[in-house]
Amino acid sequence: MSATIRYSIIIPMFNEEAVIQETYRRIKKVMGTTGETYELLFVNDGSTDHCAEMIEEYSHWDESVRLIDLSRNFGHQVAITAGMDYAQGDAIVIIDADLQDPPELVLEMIEEWKVGFEVVYAKRVKRRGESLFKKWTASLFYRVLRYSTDISIPVDTGDFRLIDRKVCDQLKRLPEKNRFVRGLVSWVGFRQKAIEYERDERLAGETKYPLKRMIKLSLDGITSFSYKPLKLAGYLGGVLSAAGFLYLMYVLYLAIFTDSVVKGWASMIGITLTFNGFVLVMLGILGEYVGRIYDETKGRPLYIVQEVYGGQPQVVQEKRKIQLNK
Repeated sequence: MSATIRYSIIIPMFNEEAVIQETYRRIKKVMGTTGETYELLFVNDGSTDHCAEMIEEYSHWDESVRLIDLSRNFGHQVAITAGMDYAQGDAIVIIDADLQDPPELVLEMIEEWKVGFEVVYAKRVKRRGESLFKKWTASLFYRVLRYSTDISIPVDTGDFRLIDRKVCDQLKRLPEKNRFVRGLVSWVGFRQKAIEYERDERLAGETKYPLKRMIKLSLDGITSFSYKPLKLAGYLGGVLSAAGFLYLMYVLYLAIFTDSVVKGWASMIGITLTFNGFVLVMLGILGEYVGRIYDETKGRPLYIVQEVYGGQPQVVQEKRKIQLNK
């Protein structure tokens, strides 16, 4: 392979045996039309099927293919980070293996990159093959995130994007554990442009982002870029405390200055339970932030690479360890 690589395509995969062959074929076809050098970086995020073995076989006879085989499942965002650590291209494209994001759109991204945009991201205008609940919760998340953060994170976008080498280098300097890559890309800045597209349904297999993982990704996004939930807790706590104090004054007034019997013990119990529930919710929000602080202080590497197939392995874990020590 040429020492100078123009494009690096990062494809994180987790149990994508049913679709990975077609993914490889379509991406190869698209990148072959560029007439420039490229590498396909398949990151195996602890798959239990045979998709990693298939890519390893491809790497034996296709010099553009590299397999970064992680030692276990570290999560989609960490798999993307591993791909960026190993990417050597002048431009880096992130695309999922499930073919919901059309590889053909990469050519349009490349054209925008060549005219000067350092980040070109795909914005979904339609999502095929997804339930109304999934569409509604995704739309709600992006708008809550936009309101909660002080940086502009585009709505209705995923990780499907092209980033310039200088953007990738800056992202590699960010060692945080609970990663939200699309937010980090917005945080580093540079010239960015959106390309609208209609997202397809999965070609085969099952979604790798069930509700539980979507909730975790949402929490990572909000807590990584905003402390407004903590401020909101303070505001609501102050309002509820003031309301409770006024009600207490009213009860004391009735008890001291009137002969009225203080009624409403059932409502008092309801108010007490409401206050206690509010306190527990706020403790949960605080716990999310404290837990992320704990993750950062442990100093563990983001991921562990079991093996690299195709090309020459790069020592990136030690570099990241040095950055953490700084």
